[in-house]
Amino acid sequence: MSPSSNTPKPKVACEIAADRVLAGRMADKGQSLEACAVRELAPGSVVPDLMENNLRQAQAVRAGIEAVLGSLAGRSRDVIAIVPDAAVRVMLVDFDTLPSDPEEALGVVRFRLKKSLPFDVEKAKISFHAQKVKDEVRVVAAVGLASVIEDYEATFRDAGFSPGVVLPSMLAALGVADARRPTMVVKVDANTTSIAILNEEQLQLFRTLENPRGATITGEQLSEEVYPSVVFFQDTYHQNIERIYVAGLPDLGGTLKALHSQTGVEVQELVASSQLGAGVDGNVPRWRMAGVVGALIS
Repeated sequence: MSPSSNTPKPKVACEIAADRVLAGRMADKGQSLEACAVRELAPGSVVPDLMENNLRQAQAVRAGIEAVLGSLAGRSRDVIAIVPDAAVRVMLVDFDTLPSDPEEALGVVRFRLKKSLPFDVEKAKISFHAQKVKDEVRVVAAVGLASVIEDYEATFRDAGFSPGVVLPSMLAALGVADARRPTMVVKVDANTTSIAILNEEQLQLFRTLENPRGATITGEQLSEEVYPSVVFFQDTYHQNIERIYVAGLPDLGGTLKALHSQTGVEVQELVASSQLGAGVDGNVPRWRMAGVVGALIS
């Protein structure tokens, strides 16, 4: 699910969500997008799931990809493909050491994940990043059932594009966050609430929770879901969260107030208006663009 190290990162990203397809193109200069597009999907077109077929209306999704990328991609066919968080399992796994050879390391990671997945690890696509943490190695692994990921990839190819990079939405969104100090990122979508904690540019906690309320979740409800992760971080690392970023909610007023009241921490929207650029269509919902923006500006 990741590119080779010598492959230039695409300047276009496209996210397939449960209810829409979103895309953006990176500006040649600066940390912002110069163009964005969105196409709504009929309910049930995409049903994010770790095990089952996600693309129930593949032709409609393909048409959405063609619509949003047709005006953005230009001659380029390369695209960062972003898929729903519920379609991928993200796990943090600690090792004493990890082989320097990438293939050997992948084998070790795959073996370690064997008992932690609800499907055969040999049928999985795995992408991982190793972080040095004191005397250990912490691996951030993104794991998806190959058939599920390949359905997304095939739909992009059917639309005429090459998905050289495939990312779950929350991991993509983390590219927006300033992670130099203890920072929590909370991202809500139609099916899940994802929570990540970063510090010193390293991922230290990642959780994806079921969220049947979608974007209608209240600030108080979101605070209740977030608070156990705040306590876990404090107890584990003996540090306090210093900032919380939120994405995926159209009306942040009550949410920001509730999270601040619960945690006492500075709370702000993850994607800043400046990151979408002056020329971006105001009809594209900024609160939905965290995955696309993070994938491109990281």
